[in-house]
Amino acid sequence: MVSVELDEIRSLSDRILVMFAGRVVGERSPEATEGELGLLMAGVEGRKEAAE
Repeated sequence: MVSVELDEIRSLSDRILVMFAGRVVGERSPEATEGELGLLMAGVEGRKEAAE
């Protein structure tokens, strides 16, 4: 599924892959915070702790 609706993605997925600039930049569970997913969507990788 491809969507920008985070609530929809979380309710229907068992894992979330985030893409930025045509490549996968992260994989998270549906329990990931909006901040964490937002950083990945903005191209910030490897910053899981920054979103908390």
